[in-house]
Amino acid sequence: MEFPKFVDVVEEGPREGFQMETEIFPIEERAALVNRLADTGLSKIQVGAFVGSRVPQMADTAQLFDLIRKREGTRYTALWLNERGFKRAWATPKVDLDGKLMFYSSDAFCRLNNGCGMAEMQERQRDWLALYDDANLPLETAYIMTSFGCNIQGNVPVEDVLAPILFVRDICESEGRETPKIVLGDTVGWANPETIKERVAAVRQTWPGVRVGLHLHDTRGLGIANVYAALQIGVDLFEGSVGGLGGCPFAGIEDAKGAGNVATEEVVFLCHSLGIETGIDLDALVDAALMAERIVGRRLGGRVMHAGIRNN
Repeated sequence: MEFPKFVDVVEEGPREGFQMETEIFPIEERAALVNRLADTGLSKIQVGAFVGSRVPQMADTAQLFDLIRKREGTRYTALWLNERGFKRAWATPKVDLDGKLMFYSSDAFCRLNNGCGMAEMQERQRDWLALYDDANLPLETAYIMTSFGCNIQGNVPVEDVLAPILFVRDICESEGRETPKIVLGDTVGWANPETIKERVAAVRQTWPGVRVGLHLHDTRGLGIANVYAALQIGVDLFEGSVGGLGGCPFAGIEDAKGAGNVATEEVVFLCHSLGIETGIDLDALVDAALMAERIVGRRLGGRVMHAGIRNN
C-alpha cells in the first residue's frame, strides 16, 4: 500500500451545497464564501449551476459569478446538464469552462434528474463534444453518477458503470482525443470501502492509465472511510463540500439533506494526517466551513470544523 504524495481536492459546496437549501441566501454572502474558499488554496471551486427551474437556488448563478473576486491559481467552474446550460455558462464572464461529460449508471435516476434514459443521455454527449470543439475546449472529465447504487433503482451492476467508460474510451481513441479523468459519483451514498476498491479497480482495468477520481457523499456515514479506502489504492482526486453541505434534491429519500457530501475539510484533514499534501490551508478551510454554517443558520454535519484541528 502506498498513498499518493499529493491529492487534488475540488470544492463543490457553493453549488451542490446551496442547491439543497429551501431558502435562497443572500448572493453577497455566497460570493463572500466563494472568496473565502479560494483563499484557502483550493485550485477548483464549482460556484453554481446553469440548470432549469427545478433548482431555483441556482437561478442567480450568472450574477454570483459577477460578484466573486477571482484568485490566481483557482478555477471557478459551473455545472450544466444540457446544451442550453453550457451555452449560458459559455456566455457568462468569469466562468472557467471545464469540458465534462455526464453519464448515469441508474436509468431510473437519469430519468428523474435529466428527463431521459441512460442510453439517450449517453448519445447526447456526442453533441456536447461538438459544442466543446466549437469552443476550443478540451475534454477534461467524464462523470459517472450513481456509480455505487441508487435509492430508486437499487443495486447498480458494475457493467452499467463500465459501459459509458467504454463509450468515452472508444470516442477518444477513434478521434485522437486526450484521455479524460473518470470521476465515479456516489450520488446518494451507497458506497462502502470494498466497493470503492472494486469499482476503481474495474475502471483501471477497463482503461489502463486513466486517472480515477471520486465524488463522495456521507449519506450513511461512510464518506471518510471511503476516502481512506481510495487513498490506499492511490486515488488522488476527490470532490467534497465545505462543512458537509449539500446532497441531491432528486435522491429519492425523504430527508434529501441527509445525502450530504463528504466534508471537504475532513478530506483535507485525513490527507494531512497521513502526510499527504493538498496545497490547502486547513485552518482557513475550517474557517470557511464555519462561515458556511453561519450563512445557513444551523449546525452543519462536519466534525473537524467543530472539534478543531489537533496540534500533534
